[in-house]
This record gives sequence, structure tokens and C-alpha cells, in this order.
Amino acid sequence: MSKITVPVNYYQQFDADFSLDVPEEGYGGWKRTDIELSPEHTAVVVMHAWDCGTKELYPGWFRACACIPRTYEVCRTILPGLLAAVRASEFRLFHVAGWGNYYESYPGYQNTLALAGEEPDRPPGVETDPVYRRLHQFRSDNVSVGKHNQADVEKGSAKIRFPREAEPRGDEPIAQDAHQLTALCRHHGVNHLIYAGFNIDWCLLASPGGMVDMVQRGAICSAFRQAVTAVESKETARLQLSKENSLWRVAVGFGFVFDVDDFVRAIS
Repeated sequence: MSKITVPVNYYQQFDADFSLDVPEEGYGGWKRTDIELSPEHTAVVVMHAWDCGTKELYPGWFRACACIPRTYEVCRTILPGLLAAVRASEFRLFHVAGWGNYYESYPGYQNTLALAGEEPDRPPGVETDPVYRRLHQFRSDNVSVGKHNQADVEKGSAKIRFPREAEPRGDEPIAQDAHQLTALCRHHGVNHLIYAGFNIDWCLLASPGGMVDMVQRGAICSAFRQAVTAVESKETARLQLSKENSLWRVAVGFGFVFDVDDFVRAIS
């Protein structure tokens, strides 16, 4: 397969200037260049693209997870064009589904299951006690998602499915976790994963099959700036600063940040 050149954003995390009041302000910061990609060894990963229902059906879920409407907007305006371009190209398209069983009937998941085999046994985790369980309950009641929202979150989570705009087609590979995604990468010779999906500061980084897992397994992990959202706080939501900080984290610790329009033009 041919190699292509794609514009990309990277971050220059040097040199600190200790003559400044804030030495980090001497860093080079965001920069752009063209990099080489090998379609044969690169996959676009759509992770945790979910139809979570509506605010009318599950008001408590939307109260606790105000990012859901932003994910719907990305599904509506960004993913159709991106996925159409990827499907028409030499690049592979993987889906990471997450929890639940809504994806298990898809042929792409059944193929992955047969390919990956059983996950190796994990070492036992920590033992719990009543205080541990009370601490978890306190966090659920008072941090996230709130005691009065828990029932809606549980009901809505049990009903998630792929959104129409990001539903796998045919036998496009679907993985549940890092074990299965690694099996797909090894089978197809993929070593660079470019993530789209939700949310970049939580799931795309730290959930099973996210960047932390896959970098530990040797992959370069990048992201599409316009095809991700973040879980924002009261203090960050207006300017979506959690998303911006997470894109910086991807650029410094995991890979590169692509603009969707640049990527689509380069691969079309």
C-alpha cells in the first residue's frame, strides 16, 4: 500500500525559560507539520459512540452527563463525513464498544471474539471492606452522578446502542477492550490508532481499549480534534478547557492531533 502525507498538530514541550515568571511559557507550544502515514498500518478507532436516549427519557443522566448533547452534535456533523472517507480509503476502521451487550450480535464483534480468544487471567484486585463500600457510595451520591440521578443513569446505560451515524457496517471489526483491540491490531498489522469518540479526557484515555492501554502495548495513539468531546467541569465547560488540555496530553504523551478536514482531504 502507498504512504500518504497528512498535516498534523504536535506540541513542543521544551524549552522552559527560567528567565520568565512562568518558565513553561517558554515552550514552543502547538505547531503544525506534515507527517507520513502508512494506511496499511493505521486504523481510525471510533470509541464509545453511543446513542444514550433523550433528556426527556433519562433527565437524571443528562443532568449528570451534560456532555451527551455535544457527543450527539459530533455524531451528526463530523462523523458521517469522516467515516465515509475512511471507508472509501485504504485505512482500517475499528470500533471500541465499551460495556453492555448491545454490540454482541454484530458480525464484526463475533469475528473479533473468535480472533482474540480468552483474555488472560488478571491478578486479583484489592480486597474490600465496609468502609471501602461506604466511600464508594458517598462518591456516587455526592460526586458523580448524584443520588437523585442514579436510577436514570442505570436505566439509560442499560439501553445504549450505536448511534445511526456511527453504527458499524458489514463486518467492520468491533472490540470490547484492550485485549480484543490488541488482537485486531496484531492481526491486521496496525501500529497507529487515531481515535474519535467520547470522551477524550476519560474513556478515550483510560477506559479499556483507550490510549493508556494501547500505548503500553506499543501503539502510537492519536486523536481527531473535531471528532472528540470531553467531560467538562463547572469551571472548564464554557471554553471546553478539559478537551483542550486533553488534546495537549495526547500530543505530548501518546501521538498527534489531526484536524478532520485535513485528514479527509489527504486520504480522499
